[in-house]
Amino acid sequence: MKTHIIAFVIGLLIVNALVAQNITGQWNGVLKVQGTQLRLVFNINKTETGFSSTMDSPDQGAKGIPVTSTSFENSNLKLTVSNLGVEYQGTLGNDNIILGNFKQAGMSFPLNLSKGTVEAEKLSRPQEPKKPYPYLDEEVTFQNTKAGIKLAGTLTLPSKNGNFPAVILISGSGAQNRDEEIMGHKPFLVLSDFLTRNGIAVLRFDDRGTAASTGDFKTATSVDFASDVEAGVAYLQTRKEIDQKKIGLIGHSEGGIIAPMVASNSKAISFIVLLAGTGISGDKLLLLQEDLIFKASGMSDNKLQIIKRINSLVFELVKKSNSVDQLTADLTTLLKQEVKNYPDKPGNISDDDFVKAQVSEVVNPWMLNFIKYDPASALTNVKCPVLAINGEKDLQVSPKENLEAIKSALAKGGNTKVTTIELPGLNHLFQECKTGLPAEYSTIEQTFSPIALAEILKWIKLQTK
Repeated sequence: MKTHIIAFVIGLLIVNALVAQNITGQWNGVLKVQGTQLRLVFNINKTETGFSSTMDSPDQGAKGIPVTSTSFENSNLKLTVSNLGVEYQGTLGNDNIILGNFKQAGMSFPLNLSKGTVEAEKLSRPQEPKKPYPYLDEEVTFQNTKAGIKLAGTLTLPSKNGNFPAVILISGSGAQNRDEEIMGHKPFLVLSDFLTRNGIAVLRFDDRGTAASTGDFKTATSVDFASDVEAGVAYLQTRKEIDQKKIGLIGHSEGGIIAPMVASNSKAISFIVLLAGTGISGDKLLLLQEDLIFKASGMSDNKLQIIKRINSLVFELVKKSNSVDQLTADLTTLLKQEVKNYPDKPGNISDDDFVKAQVSEVVNPWMLNFIKYDPASALTNVKCPVLAINGEKDLQVSPKENLEAIKSALAKGGNTKVTTIELPGLNHLFQECKTGLPAEYSTIEQTFSPIALAEILKWIKLQTK
């Protein structure tokens, strides 16, 4: 589950501002935030009263993002996107390069712009497989008729002939492609390659409304994503190469919430694997997540307690609410009272705009559902074998609290076919790491720990022998 912090910062990335030579034209740069590299393009135009500009983020498929204000005086460029608290300031040199900084949410990142094409640095990812593969790799599509959408993905099969056990990979939160691409890594590509080389068919697909899949991601919740997985199961049932008695689900992070939803309602699922899956309710998970990440990032206990108090009040309002309109009003009132107490609020955003941004982040369908949802409601009805595996240094889905909650919920439902594993030294992406902080993900060459891969395969082999 991408942290609230990462989702916010990367979301912010999609809204920058910049300028160039005379100073009109197209300016290009690469923004590096927590190991993620994003190409940004700023388009600056002359107007009767000054300048106007828009921003593109090619890596996120975003174009024409309006910049609130653009000024260029004495070689100094300044752009702001006030409703997101974004500010860019840079100085144009004689070499026609703008040296500057991108600021947002109290953080500042170097960002230099030029008129030439700029490419992100090539990252070393030695685990990513290269074609040709020693197995079949087929582009597939299937329909979620209930939602009226088409889902696109890849089915890998150990060989042309046979009857193979199969798994469907279910991604974490945020719009994910079939490789669950994040921070320069492709965990699902590495996982599917490893499993298929070892005799297991794998279906992985783009989230609805993402890459080649149709549908609206922005209005979807975990329940909707579960229906997409059900459509994937139905598709596998049409394939003669698949052993119909050995279809399993592997869910990472939010996918670890979705897998039990599907398994609790389907006799077609013979086993599930929860990779950093959650066992506690969404509000508790978010509070614990921010506590662990902020503390590991060096935030003072005083600031941490202020944020925890405010968010606890926000979550209580959400859990009690039955009306989005009333919730919006209640959250606005609450946050207007608390905005002066909020630590590190960006100085270049008004209190009203800051409150609007925070409220907007909460009152969307996915977040409302996530805050209220308790995974135990599905886990108690799961009867098939379950493997729940977490990294010891996971700061997004803490292993102790979540593995215990998963085990308890399954036991309450009478399921004794449960294995829980906490792997030393691994983070939320199952990488061998130092701190476990999300900022570290992209700096690590390893995409998926071989130890974790081996544990997953060993357990699946036991279920499908």
